[in-house]
Amino acid sequence: MTTSTTTLTNSPESHLSTPAATTTTPLPTLLHLSFNQDSACFAAATDHGFRIFNCDPFREIFRRDFPSGGGIAVVQMLFRCNILALVGGGPNPHYPINKVMIWDDHQSRCIGELSFRSEVLSVRLRRDRIVVILLQKIYVYNFADLKLLQQIDTFVNPKGLCEVSHVAGAMVLVCLGLQKGQIRVEHYGSKQTKFVMAHDSRIVCVALTHDGSLLATASSKGTLVRVFNTLDGSLVQEVRRGADRADIYSLAFSKTAERLAVSSDRGTVHVFNLKVDSGPLQTISDPNTGSPPVVSHLSFMKGVLPKYFSSEWSVARIHLNEGLQYVVGFGHQNTVVILGMDGSFYRCQFDPVAGGEMTVVESRNFLKPDETFS
Repeated sequence: MTTSTTTLTNSPESHLSTPAATTTTPLPTLLHLSFNQDSACFAAATDHGFRIFNCDPFREIFRRDFPSGGGIAVVQMLFRCNILALVGGGPNPHYPINKVMIWDDHQSRCIGELSFRSEVLSVRLRRDRIVVILLQKIYVYNFADLKLLQQIDTFVNPKGLCEVSHVAGAMVLVCLGLQKGQIRVEHYGSKQTKFVMAHDSRIVCVALTHDGSLLATASSKGTLVRVFNTLDGSLVQEVRRGADRADIYSLAFSKTAERLAVSSDRGTVHVFNLKVDSGPLQTISDPNTGSPPVVSHLSFMKGVLPKYFSSEWSVARIHLNEGLQYVVGFGHQNTVVILGMDGSFYRCQFDPVAGGEMTVVESRNFLKPDETFS
């Protein structure tokens, strides 16, 4: 498969339908939300098509509302270029749910497809690879010619969990292992496979740094998030979202891997400071940022007291709507961008040293771009 790529812009030619043309029609139902690889943009899949947005400044870049009203369950961007991966979904899928369609928005059409025997749950893109996630299997393809490079068997994976590194060079891929609580790490440069027992219970969320060096995981308990070194599988840090069970919806590293953001069904988004050079479970401040971790005052008794007292707590947080699914990503200058499945867009600022409650600096309804959330 050969194609050219261009940068997405807000040009008139990029619109199949404009926001003004849809003001009298019912709002679409959101089926999926995802950031691009550097969190500068995000994609919204709906029961009528998909929309692409810029985060800072916030604006809709373009949308594709299919005439048949067909739904899209998955839309994945490739940085800011015109190539997208689409999977049909919703009550009236625009494409079969067992196919990945490679969409070239420069041509406004699909230029390739990958077919499978079962439903596609998620897709990950790199400039050189396409990774397709099914319930118990992952397929890795070469992007240029769609040649199958690898098949990976996994533990049952209804959330389609898998992440890949995004810096130039050999890929790092993390996915579920073959048993509950296990993570598999594939280092394609060294051709090594590492298995990490991350949790005793089922893994529900994973994140990977841009260079693939650090991995974050959360289990179905939803109280702790663990950060591992992907090279040797060692536990680097453990942070605590809270004392009560919760469903973790989203994990995100900052670009420099100095911080980690976590969202859950409690409606709270937490930001944690990370010490990427510290040993397992150390609580030493990062000398480069001067940002101290928030640790229980009883952490000196970690060998005696339960882990609850020695885990590190978030440095900053914000509480939104409980029970609503939010996806998080880091923006510029100590900000996080929060996307809600109700169409909410929040940009929040935090103080990495003083911590405390985050400040909402911008809020919008991206399904109705002229409206704001109070």
